[in-house]
Amino acid sequence: MNYKNIVLAVALAAGAASSALMAPAAQAQMRTDVDIRIGTPPPPPRYERMPPPRRGYVWAPGYWAWNGHRHVWVGGHWERVRRGYRYAPPGWRQDPDGWRFNRGGWGR
Repeated sequence: MNYKNIVLAVALAAGAASSALMAPAAQAQMRTDVDIRIGTPPPPPRYERMPPPRRGYVWAPGYWAWNGHRHVWVGGHWERVRRGYRYAPPGWRQDPDGWRFNRGGWGR
C-alpha cells in the first residue's frame, strides 16, 4: 500500500467514525418529537411513599417508561413550581392501536 492509499484509508475511517459518533445525538434529538405507541401494556404502578411537601415544588410521581425493548421504572422527583402553569404527570393510556405514552410536563 502506498502513502496516498494509507492517507485515504485513514481519512475514510475518521469520517466513518465521526458519522457514527454523531448519529446517536441526531437520533436523540429526533426522539423528542416521536409519539411512543406499543402493544405491551405497562406493569401496575409501583408504590412510592410521597415525601413531605416541599415549599416551591410539586411532587412528580414515578412512572413506567419504554426503553425500546421493555418498560423501566422512573422514580418520582421534585419539580420546581412554575407560576401560571400546571404540572401533568407522564403516563400511559390505551388507544385502539395500542398503548400511547403521554410525556406529561408543564402546561397553561
